[in-house]
Amino acid sequence: MPVIAPMPAAHSTPIPSQRESAEESVAAGTTVDHLTETYRAHYRSLLGLAALLLDDTASCEDVVQEAFIRVHSARRRVRDPEKTLAYLRQTVVNLSRSALRRRILGLKLLSKPMPDMASAEEGAYDQLERDALIKAMKGLQRRQREVLVLRYFADMTEAQVAATLGISLGSVKAYGSRGIAALRVAMEATA
Repeated sequence: MPVIAPMPAAHSTPIPSQRESAEESVAAGTTVDHLTETYRAHYRSLLGLAALLLDDTASCEDVVQEAFIRVHSARRRVRDPEKTLAYLRQTVVNLSRSALRRRILGLKLLSKPMPDMASAEEGAYDQLERDALIKAMKGLQRRQREVLVLRYFADMTEAQVAATLGISLGSVKAYGSRGIAALRVAMEATA
């Protein structure tokens, strides 16, 4: 991990000349030339590091460029110029983490899609059909209604319906076919 020097405290000392300032910046931190050379030499490896953490190339390039900008603005705090690459790498990792956090937060905040629901018109039409079917079912004979309800709504086999109602299999078939025929006539009359 790179060593970062704290920002110097403000003193009431006279302003140094430009030459002293330039020598101090070289001694106190990484030079622009050294930083630029490090960035150019290790751009692909920094891009590869970002690619391991992120999924698209554009984001990786943005992260690496942002890392260079941030290290450039803080270059005077890097005491050891040999640690410039480590500082760049750590900045790439941190920026990649931030990018992933923003993506996750964005996904959480996206509005959830509405479930597939019928429109109000479809719901009203379905309700009318259901009401007509219930009315038609009430018009059937008791045994016909029992057979149709057990066979089609309770999803029982003909043998199970026969056992449940205590009638023969032939009676279940007869009541079922007569009930369906009566339902068909009643439903066509309402349509």
